[in-house]
Amino acid sequence: MMAPYLVRLLCLCGAAFFVVHSLVGLLVAALAPMAVRAGLRMRARRAAALLLALRLAPATLGLVVVAGLCVPSYLMLEEASVEEVGWLCLVLAVLAGLVWSVAIARSLRAGARSVRHARDWERVGSLAEIHGARDLVCVVDSSTPLLALAGVVHPRLVMSRTVAGALTAEQLRAALLHEEAHRTAHDNLKRLLLLLSPGLLPGCYGFHALERGWYRFTEWAADDEAVAGNPRLSLSLAAALVRIARLGGTPSPAPLTATFLADGRDLTARVDRLLAPAIQTPTGRGLPIIAVAAAIAALLAATVNAGTLESAHRLMEYLVR
Repeated sequence: MMAPYLVRLLCLCGAAFFVVHSLVGLLVAALAPMAVRAGLRMRARRAAALLLALRLAPATLGLVVVAGLCVPSYLMLEEASVEEVGWLCLVLAVLAGLVWSVAIARSLRAGARSVRHARDWERVGSLAEIHGARDLVCVVDSSTPLLALAGVVHPRLVMSRTVAGALTAEQLRAALLHEEAHRTAHDNLKRLLLLLSPGLLPGCYGFHALERGWYRFTEWAADDEAVAGNPRLSLSLAAALVRIARLGGTPSPAPLTATFLADGRDLTARVDRLLAPAIQTPTGRGLPIIAVAAAIAALLAATVNAGTLESAHRLMEYLVR
């Protein structure tokens, strides 16, 4: 198919992104079980950072290759003319567009749902100052037990009166400190980044195990940071988890909302960690995170090398045909 200068550039960028993203994504998906097991030997926050870096690596490296190699080499070395674009390049570019479209649509749906929930809670709730919360808490009249940090830009703590009435003052303080730990770590923003990261293929996500591990370690990290090694707070937080779980009817978590009980599947492990803090393991080195950053820096540095750009341009010429 004959295509003008800028259309060829878009096709090449899409195809190059899809190739890099797919290759790195397959490697990351294969390493996911090993990475989760390695996270068990680190502090929870470091483990969560490791899994987040791995999850974002395919899209990040794909974008770096496109922005750092494909675009500069094409603009510098390609003549402005109408030339043929091969079917393989077109198919890969379409696949890249599809995986990005799915990711963007997923993020927009999650954002709209979160905004709708936040508006509903603000309309029916009232703001109250509660010990353990940095800002005012939105307290809503609801029979469903709810305690969550909602929103990305200006996250708000939301709590139902059912939870407020079921917990002691110390338990409530520990639970609010847990949600404040999510706020400090910007965990809802990280949830948005996960939603924005494309899957391997349209209809084949491929990263569920990695993201489940990230959610698990994130909750563990918020627990650890809430109690800060205080045995009394640790006991109060464990009691709060059990008491809210016994209330039943916990709502399914919204995509951009950090709920106190999460989905409840990790309740036993969280309570055990809080009751036996001595079993927590030391911090790992986090070398995979450093390796990802080093790879990105190397790719960016390569863009200033004329020989690298010429090599990239020859590869693109092969791909486009």
